[in-house]
Amino acid sequence: MPRVFQALAGLALLFVATFGIATRAGEVITSADYKVLVPIRHGNLAVFPVVASASHDTSQFLTLDEGLKSGEVEVTESGMVRGLIRRPPKDGVVIQPRYPVGDVAQVNKLVLVNNSKRPLLLLAGEIVTGGKQDRVIAKDRIVPPESDPIDLDVFCVEPGRWVGTSAKFVSGGIAHDSNGVMAAPSVRGSAMADKDQNKVWAQAGHAREQVTVEAQASLPPVAAERAELSRELSQTTSYAKVMQNDQIQAKVNSIARPIEQEYESTIKQLRDRKAVGVVVAVNGEIVWADIFASTSLLEKYWPKLVRSYATEAVVTRAKGAQVTESAAQVFLADMHGRHETVDSEPGLYRHTEIAGDGFKAFALTSLLPKTGFALHISKMTE
Repeated sequence: MPRVFQALAGLALLFVATFGIATRAGEVITSADYKVLVPIRHGNLAVFPVVASASHDTSQFLTLDEGLKSGEVEVTESGMVRGLIRRPPKDGVVIQPRYPVGDVAQVNKLVLVNNSKRPLLLLAGEIVTGGKQDRVIAKDRIVPPESDPIDLDVFCVEPGRWVGTSAKFVSGGIAHDSNGVMAAPSVRGSAMADKDQNKVWAQAGHAREQVTVEAQASLPPVAAERAELSRELSQTTSYAKVMQNDQIQAKVNSIARPIEQEYESTIKQLRDRKAVGVVVAVNGEIVWADIFASTSLLEKYWPKLVRSYATEAVVTRAKGAQVTESAAQVFLADMHGRHETVDSEPGLYRHTEIAGDGFKAFALTSLLPKTGFALHISKMTE
């Protein structure tokens, strides 16, 4: 069996019949285990709900938004961490915890401490704001409970600032949106697949410019109002702050809310059928898929995911032919790659990147006790 399928074992992916995968229990999972449903459409955005034949218990996992809001998770610039390095007792004597001496702040590196008693799930594309620059998380990973400070790979999405605004980072948009901010697929994909800071800046800049243009176009034809919006947005290079602007939010929400509300209803109706993800099409082209290990995990991320998809629809206005369910199903099924890269922390997680013809896919598999399944799978068109 190809090693790529072994890396994805434990989650019921929709594969074409010729590509069965064996789970840890030895059973073979085929295309019948995953189903793409009728899409929810609004303008040039189409979201295809996906249901699975199997679901997993993900209640032990803490999300980044939850951890930052509770204060159990801290994210700081390198060299500014205040998390403790815990040391076990030696010969009955408790060794006093110490603070690490870190490097100076770095554009592509932050430090994270998980002080909670739950493992922390991080998703590529989640934005944290504060410090010297806003950052986007570069790849999916799991952080163990009560962790020592860890280096967190990130990319900057705010090129015009290198001055500290706060000692700690918060979830992007936490003051405006209880679910934080997820980067649009084009920005997210640059971080995950290209791993290139300049490309991330370019995509983030394009998104900022285009949503501004679209927001201005939706305003009444009064020069003063449009000029004020331009003036306000010209004062920041922060992707998150632009997305928090009231006019920008109104434009994104005009697309996101109908999709969000209808899919929330769909999730409730399909809870017994295990709705676990979506395939996303913009302008008649499939661009992305997000699949989770459980319906409850999908529900936690759904509010900020749907706004990221809506942002992509705003910045790419042209409308093409509609994507069919069968095409979305084929996209989800094709995971046969030409190259595979695996990054693993034994006993914690395995992160698999698959490069195929015209796509890249990423799978985060939990290796914690009583798990062994993929928590999150994302796939992008290249």
